[in-house]
Amino acid sequence: MTAAPGCRFCGAELSETFVDLGMAPLSNAFLRSDQLKAMEPFFPLHVWVCGKCLLVQLEQFETPEGIFNSDYAYFSSYSDTWLAHAKTYVSQMIERFGLTPETQVVELASNDGYLLQYFLERGYPVLGIEPAGNVAEAARARGIETECVFFGVETARRLRSQGRRADLLLGNNVLAHVPDLNDFVAGMKIMLAPGGLITMEFPHLLNLMRLNQFDTIYHEHFSYFSFLTVRQVFARHGLRLLDVEPLPTHGGSIRIYGVHADDQRTDTDRVDEMLRRERQFGLEDLAVYRQFAEQTRRAKRDVLSFLIRAAEEGKRVCGYGAPAKGNTLLNYCGVRSDMIEFTVDRSPEKQGKFLPGTHIPVYGPERIRQERPDYVLILPWNLRDEIVSQMADIRAWGGKFVVPIPQVEVID
Repeated sequence: MTAAPGCRFCGAELSETFVDLGMAPLSNAFLRSDQLKAMEPFFPLHVWVCGKCLLVQLEQFETPEGIFNSDYAYFSSYSDTWLAHAKTYVSQMIERFGLTPETQVVELASNDGYLLQYFLERGYPVLGIEPAGNVAEAARARGIETECVFFGVETARRLRSQGRRADLLLGNNVLAHVPDLNDFVAGMKIMLAPGGLITMEFPHLLNLMRLNQFDTIYHEHFSYFSFLTVRQVFARHGLRLLDVEPLPTHGGSIRIYGVHADDQRTDTDRVDEMLRRERQFGLEDLAVYRQFAEQTRRAKRDVLSFLIRAAEEGKRVCGYGAPAKGNTLLNYCGVRSDMIEFTVDRSPEKQGKFLPGTHIPVYGPERIRQERPDYVLILPWNLRDEIVSQMADIRAWGGKFVVPIPQVEVID
């Protein structure tokens, strides 16, 4: 019998299961046609909650280098909604905090420059830190200086020794992707200039539980944060969270604002309000975490019931999108191409490949208009409005959209 893992933040032994989604492949490990007959690695998607600090987390089965390599398939710039979010963020930061042309902006996990491009356009000095080589190269092609390296204490010390510190240090959807959480946050402390500001965005555990967003769990997401727990993480490393802002992105995220612990700025009222909301929901009570698994099992039955019914009625179903969350959903539900014939995605990096585990083929969006399926299952359900608008013409042949989370909903 293997030893129980230890919490990646506080080190306590993990014994409480949050949810067990079985075995699954890495969610962004798309396959080429010549790989379909080879053995495919699957890893446990068993999620724990720490009984001490209440951090919800997965064990690490693959190295960051094995996940965020030069074949990494996620490029942020293929979502119009996400680009608009990034552009709005830049304007908000400049206006709220009075950023000047001397403000050094550093983004951790800067991807293809989707956000830093807007700071660059307005004359701000920017630096991206992005470990995936192909994605970093796309950012450089936009004229964005990018370090292709994993961030942590070692990288922060090297950059600081070169006189590179951040007045605004930001990271969107990266905190959850870090296996060595303490090294990453300690690196931010080193990298942040005196009087500087950190902003981090990530999906909110409260919404994951409240809206049954179990498909946002995958191996690339090592941790799932409440505000209660993330405050502890930052405090341990000499950083204070003085504000928190709910966001609609990714099905409900939060943006935290961090400063050095001795910073004189006062906390906003939103800090106490968020803590109150989380406590009211029960995020300090292990019994509430234990209830989540049954919600997930009900959602699985819901998705399968819809797909089986559609098949029995002779209806054709395809997917829209090839996001990591979709791969969790399809693998957990045991769906294959007999139930969903194909999916489509705007990213050329994914087109012509096959989804990990399920081997469902991925095409360009025009395939839907060629095949005219009866139902289009929106796998990136957080972008439902954008996708319904882009593909509204499916109604011309009687096609309907379907979203799977928080429960199956057919959009007429």
